[in-house]
Amino acid sequence: MILIWCAIAGVIGASLVVAAGSEYLPYRTPVYVAAGFAGVVALALLLVQPLLAAGLLPGFPMQAGRRIHRWTGVALMLAVAVHVVGLWITSPPDMVDALTFAAPTAFSAFGVVAMWALIAAALLAGIRKKLRLRPQVWRLAHTMAASVVVVGSVVHAILIEGTMGSVSKTLMCGLTIGAWALTVGRLKPWTGAWRGWRRQAQE
Repeated sequence: MILIWCAIAGVIGASLVVAAGSEYLPYRTPVYVAAGFAGVVALALLLVQPLLAAGLLPGFPMQAGRRIHRWTGVALMLAVAVHVVGLWITSPPDMVDALTFAAPTAFSAFGVVAMWALIAAALLAGIRKKLRLRPQVWRLAHTMAASVVVVGSVVHAILIEGTMGSVSKTLMCGLTIGAWALTVGRLKPWTGAWRGWRRQAQE
């Protein structure tokens, strides 16, 4: 238990320390630096989000983990908002190009796709009762949106040459993909939805 928490804290802490000592910081404005660190925090939250949802973090059984998962989801939305708004303040034309998929850099497109997928996942969580979807269908839809968030964010981070060091960034991204794959493999959200669709087809 302690080793798992130490490993997660170590990877996140190392990424923040490396980012804080980046050679790029002296040439950036405070707003840009804040936006960059918000991106690092968002990636760190993406690492623990799936583990909380599946009850895979030591000391947090599934029920407690999912309650915390909702709050870390809110924190993730706030971190992404700070990241986007900070970059908008720093360079509005670049953000317009990114949001309209007109930017020449591939990482911008992956970041924007991940952002919209995050908004979709948050909306699914926020209006779950109003949608009146079967729990299995809702879980599959939420997992699909979250999967786009994770993959898009990881590719976005890997392609950027920014404040995060290449080693710490690759390690965190690898662990994030691993946590997502472990969670999806354990929960298997498609099985319940598939059984429901088969029952409907047979009726």
